Order: sequence, then C-alpha cells, then structure tokens
Amino acid sequence: MSDEESTEYYTLICDDPSHEVVLIDCGPHEMDVTRAVRKVTGLSLWHSRVPARQAPVTLLGGLSTHRAQSAAALLQSAGAEAKWRQEPERGAGAAPSP
Repeated sequence: MSDEESTEYYTLICDDPSHEVVLIDCGPHEMDVTRAVRKVTGLSLWHSRVPARQAPVTLLGGLSTHRAQSAAALLQSAGAEAKWRQEPERGAGAAPSP
C-alpha cells in the first residue's frame, strides 16, 4: 500500500437495536403475573413462578421493539410492574439498574 492509498473504516448501526423486558415488581396478583411470565417466556408454570418471585429480573432479551413492548404490556395487564428497554451494549461498563 502506498502513501497515497488510504483505508476507510465504517461503523455499522443497526436500525432496530435489541431490547429486553424487565419485571420490576410482581405486585399483589402473583398467580396472574406467573401466568403472564409463562406466556411470554414459554417456561412451565412451575419455572415461571421463580422469576416472578425474584423481581427485579430481566425476563427476555434480544427482542425487537414491537415484541418487547407487547411482552411488557402483557405483564402490566396481569398487574406487574414491567418495562422494556434497549439492551445495554456489551463492554459498556456497569449494567444500568432496572
């Protein structure tokens, strides 16, 4: 490569970054929230009870905006406090609090 030639580097930016769904609080209707966790995660009813009781916990990751919004809305309709957010970039430092 001569001095006159140059190399250009580009950073690709994804149009739709991945999102995650965070269950913040189960609320007073634990069984309804457990059923909602089961519906969004595909876990058994028994295994869905664990994250419902361990809130705050990240339930799902790597979702599109629409799927994350839908999952959070389903959890909220069951009485839980849940939100969706963009996943933090890897190696970006400490993980943000839910």
